[in-house]
Amino acid sequence: MAEEPEDRSADAAGADEATGPFSVSREFAIPGAGSVAPPALVVLSGEMTGVAHPLAEGDVILGREPECGVFLGDRTVSRHHAEISVGTERIVLRDLGSLNGTYLNRRRIEGEEILHHGDEVQVGKFRLGFVGR
Repeated sequence: MAEEPEDRSADAAGADEATGPFSVSREFAIPGAGSVAPPALVVLSGEMTGVAHPLAEGDVILGREPECGVFLGDRTVSRHHAEISVGTERIVLRDLGSLNGTYLNRRRIEGEEILHHGDEVQVGKFRLGFVGR
């Protein structure tokens, strides 16, 4: 008997846990996360799980310095780790020369990367879900 071919339809394309973005429907089962106005980052893992960080237009620094726009207090995060630039046309993520790197959908980034709804950003030990507009 022949095996069924693996489903590679549009519904299954984003379901690969090893390489794809997080599942918006599953990850946003976090209490209160459904009411987040985009764009925003929602902490998906770590002691701050469920905390939402709305992203206003302009530049937002992610880091462990208390004055950062997105404060991630852990030694795996650089003082000024990454930056998100929120514009009217696009939202861009860039690493700021951090020691541990910045990851987008489990891939270390070099230069700028455009964020899309459902993307997963990793900064140090923190996984953050991007809620796009």
